[in-house]
Amino acid sequence: MKTEAGPRPADSHLHDEPYPSPAYAWYVVGVLMLMYVLSFVDRQILSLIVDPVKKDLGVSDTQMGLLMGFSFALFYSILGVPLGWLADRKSRRSIIAVGVAVWSTMTAACIVARQFWQLFMLRVGVGIGEAALSPAAYSLITDYFPRHRLATAISVYGMGIYIGSGLAFLLGGYVVEFAKTSGTVVWPLVGEIRPWQLVFFVVGAPGLLIAMLAYTIREPLRRGLKQLGPNAQVSFPQFLRYVRQNAAAVWCHHLGFALLAFLGYATISWIAAFFIRVHGWSVKDVANSYGLAVMIFGGTGITFGGVLADWLSRRGYRDAKMRTGLIAALLCLPLSIIFPLVPNATLAMILVCPLAFAQAMPFGAAPAAMQEMMPANMRGQAGAFY
Repeated sequence: MKTEAGPRPADSHLHDEPYPSPAYAWYVVGVLMLMYVLSFVDRQILSLIVDPVKKDLGVSDTQMGLLMGFSFALFYSILGVPLGWLADRKSRRSIIAVGVAVWSTMTAACIVARQFWQLFMLRVGVGIGEAALSPAAYSLITDYFPRHRLATAISVYGMGIYIGSGLAFLLGGYVVEFAKTSGTVVWPLVGEIRPWQLVFFVVGAPGLLIAMLAYTIREPLRRGLKQLGPNAQVSFPQFLRYVRQNAAAVWCHHLGFALLAFLGYATISWIAAFFIRVHGWSVKDVANSYGLAVMIFGGTGITFGGVLADWLSRRGYRDAKMRTGLIAALLCLPLSIIFPLVPNATLAMILVCPLAFAQAMPFGAAPAAMQEMMPANMRGQAGAFY
């Protein structure tokens, strides 16, 4: 329903000091996006090396699913909550810097994994490190941009999902091919290194340098805190009380966007194995085709979704960001059913392109909606909860 925009928790920051210059604000988004790119390269690279990992470690598809999903997602979700609480109180750039260093170290350390449980625990470490980024990043971006530009700004940050996933496929395909031709190597102290282990080291080690970029970001004014006065700091139980008071909006938002994310992660995690097993493609063929599809169509999709949500908001739609998610879901439904059933591999990959666009559309609008729903002193926890 189209209505006049009324007051929301995020509106209180309109009475704060002026926003930083747009150029610097976009620089901050650029740095955060680079880190998000890195996180998705580290997160998704495993999907390209399923078969060699299975062979060397003697694991099943179910165990691979645990490595790609459960080991990462469980601790990513749980640890996000206390890290979001910290983001509401402490230096957000320091939280981000430590998080990038931790997940990069854990990714590179996969070079020493010799058993399933060792790789599992290292992937848990990746999830713990990456849990630090988005809650703090959403909070930072919300303090750097006015509300009518927020969905677009968070969408540009969110492009890191698709650039990172695309690079994981593009670069990963070449790294995998290189590792295959180079064979097993032996490093001092580490010992014998399989080609797939070398992949983890190559994509993880640069993150230790990128972590330092966090300290080029200035901590912005936490907007809206003046109006909250002595109630500026809230505990997690107080946050949960606010969530309960707004349960319908929060849970419908979370459940809807979580189901869309479920579809997106399932596609990214298993599409390489699908084209290799069903259509007989090589790792490099899948990496090149899907990597480009994710980067181009996923990147434009999330940006389009953010611009659309801000445009609808300016036209008076209070549900602009939720409406963007609904449009994306309606586009995803037929495409996600059809593409795995198409017998022609080329046509299946062509259908993946608009699917990548539609899957990406809501994931700038969704966190922007959550930031708008919450008071200024709960944004970090809200980002983690989402």
